[in-house]
Amino acid sequence: MAAAAGTGACSIVWFRRDLRLEDNPALVAAARVGSVIPVFIWCPAEDGQFHPGRVSRWWLKQSLMHLHASLTNLGSPLIMRKAPHNTLSVLLDIVEATGATQVFLNHLYDPVSLVRDHSVKQGLAEHGISVHTSNGDLLNEPWEVYDDEGQAFTTFNAYWQKCLNMPFEPEAPHLPPRRLTGPIGKILSCSAEELGLEDSSEKRSNALLARAWHPGWSYANKSLDAFLHGPFLEYAADWQKVDGVTTSLLSPHLHFGELSVRKLFYEVRTKQVAWTREGSAVGERNVTFFLRSIGFREYSRYLSFHFPFTHERSLLANLKSFPWHLDEGYFKAWRQGRTGYPLVDAGMRELWATGWLHNRIRVVVSSFCVKFLQLPWRWGMKYFWDTLLDADLECDVLGWQYISGSLPDGHELDRMDNPQVEGYRFDPNGEYVRRWLPELSRLPIEWIHHPWDAPLSALRAAGVELGTNYPRPIVEIGVARERLQASLTEMWERETVLKAALANGLEEGLGETTEVPGTGGPSHERMDVHRVVVRQLSSHSGSSHIDQLVPDLPTKSQRQAAASILHQSTPIEEDIVEATATMPPPVPYASAGTSMVGITNPCEGHVPDIVARPETGQAAVPSLDLDLNSTAESVGAGVHAESESGAVPVWSPSVSGQSQHQASAECLVPKVADVQQGGLTRRLTQSILRVNQVAMTSNKAGEDDMFIPKQEGIWKRTLKRPARQDDMAK
Repeated sequence: MAAAAGTGACSIVWFRRDLRLEDNPALVAAARVGSVIPVFIWCPAEDGQFHPGRVSRWWLKQSLMHLHASLTNLGSPLIMRKAPHNTLSVLLDIVEATGATQVFLNHLYDPVSLVRDHSVKQGLAEHGISVHTSNGDLLNEPWEVYDDEGQAFTTFNAYWQKCLNMPFEPEAPHLPPRRLTGPIGKILSCSAEELGLEDSSEKRSNALLARAWHPGWSYANKSLDAFLHGPFLEYAADWQKVDGVTTSLLSPHLHFGELSVRKLFYEVRTKQVAWTREGSAVGERNVTFFLRSIGFREYSRYLSFHFPFTHERSLLANLKSFPWHLDEGYFKAWRQGRTGYPLVDAGMRELWATGWLHNRIRVVVSSFCVKFLQLPWRWGMKYFWDTLLDADLECDVLGWQYISGSLPDGHELDRMDNPQVEGYRFDPNGEYVRRWLPELSRLPIEWIHHPWDAPLSALRAAGVELGTNYPRPIVEIGVARERLQASLTEMWERETVLKAALANGLEEGLGETTEVPGTGGPSHERMDVHRVVVRQLSSHSGSSHIDQLVPDLPTKSQRQAAASILHQSTPIEEDIVEATATMPPPVPYASAGTSMVGITNPCEGHVPDIVARPETGQAAVPSLDLDLNSTAESVGAGVHAESESGAVPVWSPSVSGQSQHQASAECLVPKVADVQQGGLTRRLTQSILRVNQVAMTSNKAGEDDMFIPKQEGIWKRTLKRPARQDDMAK
């Protein structure tokens, strides 16, 4: 057994997405107590459907090696362990081997981490181990920001204005410890290579990433300096340009915690003070735009904490009735960059080749996915999660919900951004398209973003043969617009039926909702959003503002619902009212709850102001949000319950009485059978097997709903509706 050096206490610092020495509150707090044992635990079993993609795991591996070298130089190397089942068992093994009496960690806010951290804290407490948590990821904790009625904000502008007008500035960044005292004796550990973050088939592809990216906390600081003295000087003017380095490129460093958001904030604020003294209007605009990007990252964690179902279900309750188009052919064409719209195709090919996309291109390709093709936004989010270098669950949720119109201040439901117009707006000379679509490289500027309109002579001169070496548009813009309007009409017809069912007591709602201005269109001026009480203004909680607030799971069914997030659940015992509609045959998709940075990626481009729509007099429709196979639904719309640790959200399973088929089908992600790069085929296959295994114990849909199909195109037979003419457009 390794003994603590000196007379101080021995403490474990549990590293997760805080892989840095600077401004690491958990590390600093532990160093002040006594000897420090830095620990990183890789537990794929706990990731479940959110197992990181190939490029994301490559970054993690490189960052861990960098952190290990830095901690070794300080006197206490990083202990890396792979957990076969759960993190708690490994932590307890290290506690037993070292005699550690305390564990220090920084907060995380995604639903998977919240449930796991709560379980770990309870397990450690049962063994007499003290757990100390700190804010190492945000400027303001989610429970510190609320409106005048004590409720959680559901629009970004109101939230960010409240943050900017808080009575106190965010805590200043911590300096790194000068040295660490490690334990005496050896502790069982493995190398970053032995964690199995990449296999041999992936290394060749991953080697290309090292030419463009340098993971590690010290490199993050260098990247920050380069940005502040480069693109930041013209950020407000250049952030929309997709061809060139016009953004910070800091999002991977932020996701893995190599760079502290507090350090980033204070560096930008320092620039702001200097520019204010100089009277620089350009500098002020740069700061305003960039701080807004930081604000979106803060808001993503805020929504994830207060509305822990949003990785699977729309924040606007009405979106449960939208008839998503479950077409694997469309999904495959979108993934491969074969839609016939050059800007969309260029973006998707860049994503596959590099694991990276400029923020504006992320908006373009995601908008095309959900508005033109009407594919479920969870499909696109999960694909981004699998392929993005900076995949971040909270940011991806915010981005995809924003684009799909699932947020009160998101894109209007009937808004369709024309890829041709967006192309000339963000890539006016076509250089970006030419780089990623070499088959169009000789097309003149006037046709580069809409080759289908080019005269035959221009196409021949450029060597372009539509339908042969470059596809025709998968769906025409006019047809896509008509289909979207028809789908919105169908959505509101379904809402009317649900409203009648609720009024007659045939359906049960999920809890309290609040009317908000709708997201565009004459038929949907009013929509319903869940109501969450952050603070009871008439009462006072005795919890400290630095305490981590986590879900309270007091009942068996609530614990099982939370455990299902970690893919360790057994069937939840609940009564489900028999559906009136006939249950269709199984839909051939693998379940994925889903993956901001995906769209409004922090620090990778400013997102236009989000403006609430004007209110009208239409009555709200009471709703039951059943648009997914949820694993973390909120009773009482997330209304907080009082516990010993303060006001915390209570999670529990749904008790839906509506047919589960529509709900489950749209959140099932098709099997990606054609993926070949870097061993991704094997990883996705394994992920699908895990998903199916969990689906067998899901309480939200029949077991057969989750099986992978053996035949192509079977979904058209399961939907029990005639195929539309534009369904067949490929």
